[in-house]
Amino acid sequence: MGAMRDLVPLPRSLEELPGALDLSRGGLVAAAPGLEPQGRLAAAWLAEALGRPFQSAVGADAGSARARDGAAGGQAAEPAADRAGFDRAAGAAAPAEPPLVELRLDAALSGPEDYVLTIGPGGAAVAASSPEGAVRGLSTLRQLALSEGPVIRSLKIEDGPRFPWRGLMLDCARSFFRVEFIERLLDLAALHKLNVFHWHLTDDQAWRLDLPGLPELAAAGSRRRDSRIHGVAWREGSYSAADARRVVAYAAERGIMVVPEIETPGHAIALLSSHPELSCAGAAAGGLPFLPEDRFGVFEDILCAGNEEVFALLGKVFDGLAGLFPGPFVHVGGDEAPKARWLLCPKCRSVMKARNLRGPGGELDPERLQSWFMGRVAALLAERGKRMVGWDEILEGGVAGPGGEGVPRDAVAMSWRGYSGGAEGARAGLEVVMCPQTKACYLDHKHLDLPEEPGNLGVCTVRDSYAFEPQPAGLSPEEAALVKGGQANLWTEMVYFGRQAEYLLFPRLAALSEALWSPKEARCFEDFARRLPSHGRRLDALGVNRYRGPLF
Repeated sequence: MGAMRDLVPLPRSLEELPGALDLSRGGLVAAAPGLEPQGRLAAAWLAEALGRPFQSAVGADAGSARARDGAAGGQAAEPAADRAGFDRAAGAAAPAEPPLVELRLDAALSGPEDYVLTIGPGGAAVAASSPEGAVRGLSTLRQLALSEGPVIRSLKIEDGPRFPWRGLMLDCARSFFRVEFIERLLDLAALHKLNVFHWHLTDDQAWRLDLPGLPELAAAGSRRRDSRIHGVAWREGSYSAADARRVVAYAAERGIMVVPEIETPGHAIALLSSHPELSCAGAAAGGLPFLPEDRFGVFEDILCAGNEEVFALLGKVFDGLAGLFPGPFVHVGGDEAPKARWLLCPKCRSVMKARNLRGPGGELDPERLQSWFMGRVAALLAERGKRMVGWDEILEGGVAGPGGEGVPRDAVAMSWRGYSGGAEGARAGLEVVMCPQTKACYLDHKHLDLPEEPGNLGVCTVRDSYAFEPQPAGLSPEEAALVKGGQANLWTEMVYFGRQAEYLLFPRLAALSEALWSPKEARCFEDFARRLPSHGRRLDALGVNRYRGPLF
């Protein structure tokens, strides 16, 4: 095992220390006030990794636990690893009490997810700047327990992330995944220090979220005819409000923010299946019938930009989202919206004329209409205390100036078609998240260009994912500061089962986690490749169905 203990992602610094921590009898996790959920999580993770009993003590109980462990030496106020630690490396007797794993907050740590992990013969201590930082430190301890077993060599790690947005997007519209599987992915995301779960809930193929007060959306939109089968068969599934709250709570315990996505104005066939009057063609014909698509691609029918009922419904949808998802962001799509219907629609043309949404030659400009539409959507979200996130197409109609109409500067642009969208967004003053499909972040692509490999629409090797650099070239320091990070995207048109999803995600998600967490100057693909077999055994211990072939 190498100098960095084969950890993934690579920490900022690791110092080897004398001695080792023996957890073969289990132990006690003592969490300071405010870290009670993290204490329970630590006990569960260590018990799973080591097959030994671990208990968590919180609040006042944690204080008494620290005092009890103080019999091992030193003052009770000091971290367990420092207090009990390194005197016993010289031969002092081991304590009678089970080892202590201590969690505490440390205001001296400046970064919002920074932590210090110290391991010594008497125990382990995670000092963190926040509860989220405590989870990051615990994920490192979990990796060490999975690879080293119950006897973990002493060390000190000082660590923190390069980027604040380190995400995973799971498309649950094309294929439905149970909440239990989503929780499994969240647990694996936390192992790799990711902190955003982008939950793609609607598309042409399904509307998955059963919102209170709007039962028709999921009733009509979450079930589609399976065209693969000669006969009547259905692909279906939806998430209740209770399911959404469960996912949010599970993610929050692991320091992960959930960002729901509701597609607008395109990729909306499943929505139109319950509200056909909200399409341009549907409104003109008195309500054409729509059914959720079982084909994949880009479809001409989208939400009508000139119909005020569209914004009334979206307001109700956002009311429901605000009650279920406490995070500050809602993703509203904005990608792949064909404009042919808008150019023919009297209502849409009326808006373009009234607001002078025209191109350089005076022609009506549907791209500017989309910018106006997305501005309206952003305003609806702002009224509910949320910020809009959209795919990079939201930039095509221009960004609103002070007091103007269109995409606001507090929107977040997600650059998926390459690097240019991220660079354009940052130059326009927007925060951006990078997830280019060009051999980096689209993990539905094949691992290798072989007929036997599963995947769709491209090839992305493990080395391609590791080479991902979130910062677009040519930005000023002020513009570069607007690049918040990046994420992996798993689209599921051809991914029908959770075990398939795991195979496509791992180990490329591990490679991307290092691109988003570790210092740029410390990254080296050859070193990552050397560490990967050890990390693969950690994934094996957790039952992950990982890809095991060539890395490039």
